[in-house]
Formats: sequence, C-alpha cells, structure tokens
Amino acid sequence: MNTLLLEPHNGVLHITLNRPANRNAMSLEMVNELRAVLAQLDSQVRALVISGADGHFCAGADVKDMVNAGGKAQLQALNRAFGTLLQEVEAVPQVVIVVLQGAVLGGGFGLACVSDIALADHQAQFGLPETSLGLLPAQIAPFVVKRIGLTQARRLALTAARFDGVEAHRLGVVHFVEADPQALAERLDDVLGHVLQCAPGANGRTKALLLASAEQPIGPLLDQAAEWFAEAVTGVEGIEGTQAFVQKRKPGWSR
Repeated sequence: MNTLLLEPHNGVLHITLNRPANRNAMSLEMVNELRAVLAQLDSQVRALVISGADGHFCAGADVKDMVNAGGKAQLQALNRAFGTLLQEVEAVPQVVIVVLQGAVLGGGFGLACVSDIALADHQAQFGLPETSLGLLPAQIAPFVVKRIGLTQARRLALTAARFDGVEAHRLGVVHFVEADPQALAERLDDVLGHVLQCAPGANGRTKALLLASAEQPIGPLLDQAAEWFAEAVTGVEGIEGTQAFVQKRKPGWSR
C-alpha cells in the first residue's frame, strides 16, 4: 500500500490514510487501495478504524487527479469511483469507526458520513467546499443527506460553510466529540470495547437491516428480518449467546 497504513489488532483493522503532505487528500490510488482492502476483509475482522496521518483526516479529493484526468469521460469515471467506495464502506458488515482530526472536508466529510460511529476532536474542521471551487459534492451529497437530513445538507453544501467538531456533533455528523487526542484515544478504546462485546455475525445482519430500513418497503423488510432472526436464534452465535446468558458467563466472541 502506497497511501494507507494497515495495522490489525485483536479483531480490529486500523486503517490510516497516509498522504500527510496533501492532508491525506483522496487520490484515485487511495480510493483503489481502500477498495482493495475492503474486498479482502474476512470474518476475523470485526471492526475498522479509519483515521488520518499527522493530525488530519482527509482534506477531500486530490485536485491534481482532476487536473490530470483528461476528458469528461475520465472525470466522470474518477468521480464515480469515489462514490462506489462510499457505498462499499457503508455496506461492509464490520463496524466502521472514524477518528476525525484536522481537515474533514469534501470527500473526507463524505467518508465520515458513511461510518457507523464517528469520533471527533473539537477543533476538527468540517465542510463541503466544492461549490466555492465551482464544483459539486456529486458523490458525497446523498450520504450527507442520509446522515443529517436535507435541510442541513442544503445549508452546508450551498454555503461551503466550515464548522468544528462541536457543531458536527450538534448536527449528528459525529457521535462523540473530545477535547484532546488523549481523550479521543480513550473514547476509541471504550467504543471498541463495546463493539467487541457484540457477536460479529449479529452485528453484520443488524447493520444490513438498519440500512435497508431507509429504502425498502416495511412489509417485505419485516419478512426478511423475521427470516434472519430465526436463522440467528438457531445459529452458532445465537446458541452460544443464549447459553452464555443462562450460564452467567461471557460469550466466546466477547473480548
């Protein structure tokens, strides 16, 4: 990997966006490397933690890629590749946690919006600067709307306003905001501790159910949910979880 640092530990894969000279701007190479990592995930990985090197999360798309892309068709393909990455990050069965510091702009903001749990430094700088550059937040916009609602998304996208971690928390972009790196690290440990108490298969199915609830008709969705529930109760995790409860012990997946 040229643009990522990968560190697996105790069922958690820590992914660091590593282009510090560009505030970890999202190049096509980084997009492709992230997609390759996601494609190779297996059931041993229960959570992903995505952060950025040298005090910044991600300052958005790499403008050099856009300048060098060539014609309209190449630009369209470049832009759509990032949207595909966002779809894939959102859909993985693992719990996706982002740790947000410094610049969380454009594509970085979009990546934050597809996470399951977001932690932020109170001084992190969020925003959708695209319109101030004569561009569109084309692939990001639908995920921002899903995260914070249409009214706030319109305000942020149409003003290119910058805001800090405290405001990001108020808007619902992030779940926790902390005052310093030490507190942020402690919060991450706490969140991971809770995630690793949950059965990985049950978490994956629950995540899929929650995501589907925003799009699928309620009747077919509840039919599918009932089928998944029956499978869970009679499956390995369900049997282990109920036996552990009766025996007053921790289940085998708990760490």
